[in-house]
Amino acid sequence: MQMQIKIQRWLFSLLIIGALFVGGCSSSPVANSTPTPNPVSGENISLSPSPSPAAVAASSQFSNLPRLQGKATVVMTVKGAPITIELDGTNAPITAGNFVDLVQKGVYDGLVFHRVVREPQPFVVQGGDPQGKDPKFPTARLGTGGFIDPKTTVERRIPLEIKAKGAANPTYSATLQEAGVKEKPVLMHSRGAVAMARSQSPDSASSQFYFTLTDVPFLDGSYAVFGYVKQGMDVVDKIQAGDRIDKATVTQGLENFKPVQ
Repeated sequence: MQMQIKIQRWLFSLLIIGALFVGGCSSSPVANSTPTPNPVSGENISLSPSPSPAAVAASSQFSNLPRLQGKATVVMTVKGAPITIELDGTNAPITAGNFVDLVQKGVYDGLVFHRVVREPQPFVVQGGDPQGKDPKFPTARLGTGGFIDPKTTVERRIPLEIKAKGAANPTYSATLQEAGVKEKPVLMHSRGAVAMARSQSPDSASSQFYFTLTDVPFLDGSYAVFGYVKQGMDVVDKIQAGDRIDKATVTQGLENFKPVQ
């Protein structure tokens, strides 16, 4: 009986984890597939007190991306009700900085939540596809888009960024398992976590994000959490597929934001 329950949970995990994947977009489409080890870089971020050469290289490699150096608060309204999100740029500077930048640009205003998974048990609410701003865009194709940077005319993608407990710097471009890091991440997938959706490639997150509706520990170390819902989780619990974000606004911590010059 216990073995049957374990198998059922394993199959359920495989099914729902596909909900976090960004569908085929740009030049390397990946739709609703399961993760496979595919680190972009073979280097691991050291857990030593001082920055490792890999960390320095990662910092230089992603220097063209906005960052959040500290905390910030974003208030997102859905159907007139506020959701207060605290962003953690201390432990996820690039991921949180990207989100702040998109909020500042108004990217999330009017976007639809295209994927909501509550059955057979609560999982996530996902949105952030810029294509959803067009009410005529086919619903079936939502979840395939990312933010097109007007300066470069190409989709902005950010690296997978996960900081392990006790680490001086985040691990970039690989899951913690792929990087050989055994410690758990600082930012866990507890109920109310806000994290980035991505395709199979670790460095494929752009603008799509999700709220966790319950604790989802099997995602820890594989997807980048960058904040938590501090108020308004009852609003998140009521979101249905097709609901839209009225507006998202940075209300505190904008002084910690470092945009791309």
